[in-house]
Amino acid sequence: MRRVRPWLLSLVGFLASFLLFFPILWMFLTAFKREEDAFSLQPILLFTPTLQSIVEAWTRSDYLLHVQNSLIASLGSTALALVLAIPAAYAMAFHPGPRTTTLLLWMISTKMMPPVGAVVAVYLIYRSLGWLDNIWSLTLLYAAINLPVVVWTIYAYFREIPAEILEAARVDGAGINEEILQILLPVAVPSLASAALLSIILAWNEAFWSLTLTSAQAAPLAVYVASFKTAEGLFWAKMSAASLFAVLPVMVMGWVAQRQLVSGLTFGAVK
Repeated sequence: MRRVRPWLLSLVGFLASFLLFFPILWMFLTAFKREEDAFSLQPILLFTPTLQSIVEAWTRSDYLLHVQNSLIASLGSTALALVLAIPAAYAMAFHPGPRTTTLLLWMISTKMMPPVGAVVAVYLIYRSLGWLDNIWSLTLLYAAINLPVVVWTIYAYFREIPAEILEAARVDGAGINEEILQILLPVAVPSLASAALLSIILAWNEAFWSLTLTSAQAAPLAVYVASFKTAEGLFWAKMSAASLFAVLPVMVMGWVAQRQLVSGLTFGAVK
């Protein structure tokens, strides 16, 4: 069997990366176009840049309020998910029961259910509790939605840690708290970082529930972007500018933490 040339693999990798990055590039270019250029049926690559859409997207709404809500919802839900996921992953990884596999499969299967299937029940519950347009109730919902992903990520990492390490700690008199806090967590930093980053990104990009359960005070950036769709039509340039403001923080966060993310997701993949 002929060996694939390294340059060909590199070319395929660059092409795949470009295809993934192209929508972001197009959004960036559209943000600096005039509305008539952005709405043109013919793609325009050469145009005179303008800051009109950028300025309007910045001044039209309270951008900082939306950023604050997105930060609270994403960071708060991630912290809550980690607090719940770490002991759950510990129990299933080191003290598995006969139905541990079934439980894990059930947890991840909840991510496959379309959100619209639960929207009526969740909306009625939130309305009866007075939780509509409340950033903390939205944070609680995000934590519940992303909990299966966080549990699975940490569980997969814990499974790669030799149980003999914990057995040696028990011989020295360590309890469950010491096992988790002093032994597992320092070793599992890459997994925790990747799980946290995934949870933050998923919560940051969540649009369905934010559009359904918030209106003004608790609206995150997804609502801010959607506000540029009006009855008069779509304003592509202004929406692209708003989207640029929305994705920049999480893109910077992902770029800074990419090493921890890759390390956590690929741990144990190569022996």
